Amino acid sequence: MTQNILKNKKKSAICIVVDTKGSSPRKIGAKMTVFSNGSILGTIGGGNLEKSVINNAIEQINRNEAKLFKHDLLHQHNMCCGGQVYIYIEPVMEKKNLFIFGAGHTAKALAELAIKLDFEIYIIDNRKDYINAINIEGINKMNVPYTSALPALPFDENSFITIMTYEHSYDRDILAHCLKQNFAYLGMIGSKRKVELTKKMFLESKIATIEQLNKVDMPMGININAEGPEEIAISIISKLIAIKNKSLNNE
Repeated sequence: MTQNILKNKKKSAICIVVDTKGSSPRKIGAKMTVFSNGSILGTIGGGNLEKSVINNAIEQINRNEAKLFKHDLLHQHNMCCGGQVYIYIEPVMEKKNLFIFGAGHTAKALAELAIKLDFEIYIIDNRKDYINAINIEGINKMNVPYTSALPALPFDENSFITIMTYEHSYDRDILAHCLKQNFAYLGMIGSKRKVELTKKMFLESKIATIEQLNKVDMPMGININAEGPEEIAISIISKLIAIKNKSLNNE
């Protein structure tokens, strides 16, 4: 069940013939999708031109930048048709994964805000009634034990992890696992006392180092003196947006 929800995504770029001069293998509007591993879907003409475009596309995927390329078919690619082709390459932006552990009022409010942004959202909770009560189109709902979900989730450098279950012990178990994963953001909800006790427990039990704990946003969100689920969700989504846009600018 868990595995069926998860999607195997590959970075890609769309390559479009936007102009031609003289003879060319494909006309304006021809498209090809290039994936980061070099595989393709469609064609913009084959031969040395296509090989060059694939290399250009992989480079632009890595740079996360769009660019217009001019190809002289005879002089650059030794193609006898001899015209010129202008190909626009634009990487397809990947959605950031947002994992929300817990399906309570604040989690629901957070999901309602995040669905309007560029996030692929997963809500995980072991309570079936709480999961069923969330009716937000486009999110992935996982009614499974947290211990079953954790090893199956695709944590990577694009992962935004928010921990807000109904029990401190669950929060700490999830945090202990996620600290050892790759992530763009990791946060846990809670009072200052809960945070201090968690840090103390993790350090004394050698679950985490102070350096690892310093990477966790807890209490989670931007301090706006929020009250109630909706305001707390706004404080959290504001922090996620700040981290997300900073990571995009650094790519």
